[in-house]
Amino acid sequence: MAQLNDVVRQAGAAIIGSARLLERRRFEFLFGDGAVTDVVAALRPYRNPDGGFGNALEPDCRAPGSQPVTTMYALSVLDEVGMDDELVRGACDYLDAIAADDGGAPFVHPSAAGFARAPWWQVPDTYAGSLIPTGGLLGLLHRNKVDHPWVERATKFCWARVEAVADLHPYGTLSAIAFLDAVPDRARAERVAARWGDAVRAAGLVSTTVPYGYGDVWYPHDFAGSPGSLARQWFSADELVAGLDLLAAGQRGDGTWPVRWEIWHPVVEHEWLGPVTIDALRVLRAYGRIG
Repeated sequence: MAQLNDVVRQAGAAIIGSARLLERRRFEFLFGDGAVTDVVAALRPYRNPDGGFGNALEPDCRAPGSQPVTTMYALSVLDEVGMDDELVRGACDYLDAIAADDGGAPFVHPSAAGFARAPWWQVPDTYAGSLIPTGGLLGLLHRNKVDHPWVERATKFCWARVEAVADLHPYGTLSAIAFLDAVPDRARAERVAARWGDAVRAAGLVSTTVPYGYGDVWYPHDFAGSPGSLARQWFSADELVAGLDLLAAGQRGDGTWPVRWEIWHPVVEHEWLGPVTIDALRVLRAYGRIG
């Protein structure tokens, strides 16, 4: 166990030493004796008067205005520590206000125009809902049994998208499984998740041999982030173990895990190292690899 604890100790030294305050507070709460109130206090400055979140909370978008993806980041933090009623209600009100006519949230809200952002953060020509990030948002809200008018509207949107097995690429699949893992109709979710699993395997989206590092490579645990995920059934035990072995071996000498997508500005890589490292630790702990 001492060797396993070294994984957390080394990651913690890197996070406490150089990560954003929010990730430091998250690490202290998840792997130490940090307080919920400290995490929430570090999250609040990213909130806007409309109830959504912006201000580069999600490092790939530097726009100050609220964005659906950035609001999803905030809700994922609250999912870790416990849903703050005021912040969640405000976030849902924001999502309801900016939802497209189809009920879904757009991937990029037009308020991002004119601000620095990743090349893939493109404002679409038409204002329509996207499974990314609507599926991820609903996964967080359903898991925490949040009741809000937007949740009902957006759930209908997501069912239509996931049952069509649309957006079959890694991020679309992540959004689909996030929704299916938490939506209340479990029998329906299990049926649809099995179809997604077949499609993911047929498309060859997953690797269990390529070492961790930069590149568009996805592993079983990326989709099945915990043993309870419906995506766990998409992979054999050997495949899952092989992927987790690669994840464990991917920790670098400074204690962090690498950012695995395009780095378009040096400050963005620095800000992503904390979240990426915490995510790696959470997966390893979920599968019993660290204490």
